[in-house]
Amino acid sequence: MRKLFRTLAMSVAVSVLAVNAGMTSVYAADPVKKAEEPKKEEKKEVTGKDLAFDRAMGNCLACHMIAGGELPGNIGPPLIGMAARFPDKAKLKAQIYDARVANPNTIMIPFGPMGILNDEQLDKVVDFISTL
Repeated sequence: MRKLFRTLAMSVAVSVLAVNAGMTSVYAADPVKKAEEPKKEEKKEVTGKDLAFDRAMGNCLACHMIAGGELPGNIGPPLIGMAARFPDKAKLKAQIYDARVANPNTIMIPFGPMGILNDEQLDKVVDFISTL
């Protein structure tokens, strides 16, 4: 009797799972539901702030505090007063490109040599950072 009850309970559980899986795939394939999804926005131009705050690109927030950034790090100095600290944007770009040139003991990632940011992206980040 117990074996019959256990088999029956297992069958019901498998049936419920199968029905739920089937309903999920039907819902996902429903053309009406897909039509209601919001349309993708056209690509907007990525700004220096976007790159600096993007955890997969510039990721400045991993080490630096930046006004308006969420969950900033405290390994590097806060990025404030950057125009006074780096009045020459070329020096700021060189620092971001490869900080090891000015300080061989730095822990800052060399964004240029490692190919993390290309030249255009570096320029955008420098333009943003210099406004802080």
